[in-house]
Amino acid sequence: MAISEITPNIDRTRWLAGAEFADAFRITIDEPDIDARTAAERMLGHAPWWMAALLKLRNLLVRPFGLKTSGADPDNPRPLIGMFPVVDETPQRIVLGFDDKHLDFRVVVDVRSEVSPIGKASQVTATTLVHTHNTLGRFYLAAIMPFHRLVVKTMLRQVAAPA
Repeated sequence: MAISEITPNIDRTRWLAGAEFADAFRITIDEPDIDARTAAERMLGHAPWWMAALLKLRNLLVRPFGLKTSGADPDNPRPLIGMFPVVDETPQRIVLGFDDKHLDFRVVVDVRSEVSPIGKASQVTATTLVHTHNTLGRFYLAAIMPFHRLVVKTMLRQVAAPA
């Protein structure tokens, strides 16, 4: 399954006002009835070993700065998918993310059924939005960008190949 980078087509003001960064990737899968929650669970429910190792390293490095290492919030409990709280949900779209002192981010997973020459399918799009608050946020965003594209593409492939 090919993954393509597309121009983000999302209302930034609604999902993350002030977002300076946005990107989107799309995959078409042979599953016409998938919903956004299922796609997000496949994407984020199980990380490959190398992603889990990167996340552990990230958490170790950011802990001294007081940054969050999970989206779980005892003061505002919300359902989680992976480590990401659900912000909003419909069958066609799920918005995940949280706010921290250095940056706020959202991952928006959209699904759309389509009819193609080979039959019914679904397009699954993952859009990332980031709003940085300070120098630490801008530095953090720059530091993770070399990994971001690879991580998102890997996560989308997991939607097409459920465990």
